Amino acid sequence: MSHLSIPVQEAALFLDLDGTLAAIAERPEDVVAEPYRTGLIRNIDRALRGRLAIVSGRPIDDIDRILDNAVKYVAGIHGLERRGPSGIFESAEPHPQLDRVHSILASFVKHRPALHLEYKALGVALHYRQAPQAAAEVLNVARRLAWATGLKLQEGRMVVELRTPGADKGDTVRDFMKAPPFCKTTPIFVGDDVTDEDGFAAARELGGIGVLVGSWRDTKASARLHSVEEVLAWLDAALATGSFELDVQI
Repeated sequence: MSHLSIPVQEAALFLDLDGTLAAIAERPEDVVAEPYRTGLIRNIDRALRGRLAIVSGRPIDDIDRILDNAVKYVAGIHGLERRGPSGIFESAEPHPQLDRVHSILASFVKHRPALHLEYKALGVALHYRQAPQAAAEVLNVARRLAWATGLKLQEGRMVVELRTPGADKGDTVRDFMKAPPFCKTTPIFVGDDVTDEDGFAAARELGGIGVLVGSWRDTKASARLHSVEEVLAWLDAALATGSFELDVQI
């Protein structure tokens, strides 16, 4: 293990939301704005001179709600929606089978109240956090629908998502890093889920680092923070010291 110190003035920071900045909730809508987190994010964004982006599976409107519009640059639905350095809101076109799949999954969960169906403009997510025993059944249904429709299957922690094919979190990092204010800096991508692996890989490819939040696993990240609380403390420490301090494990 070695220690890495990246000066704030040389860094670009990409942060996942759920499980990284906010604790995982039973239902996505249960996550709400918190004044301390909002203030911290505003201060980090100011210290980075705008080189902060939130890259989440949530839609951008929902990210703005939870972070109280604290961040200018945001990518939602794993990168299919973007409010990036171009200054233009960009969004993929919804897949033509999306409404049909939503209808099928709505029927599937009707008699399975422990499952939670989340509709997004560009995807449908099926959460089974309250019914872990249903994992195999949920994954089987999702895989069959992905095969039948051409939607992309995105597996996460206790959730599967069928979404419009297109950009992922890694593509978002690469594209943001091409333009001011992100270009010519060192990217740090922080996330907790398997959906963040693309972001970790892109950060490493561009000379930066991926930071896994939570238990260690087979990952493309090189450093780890143990919890949401530790992420917030790490950000607070960066404000105090002027650098992002990380213990590199691989």
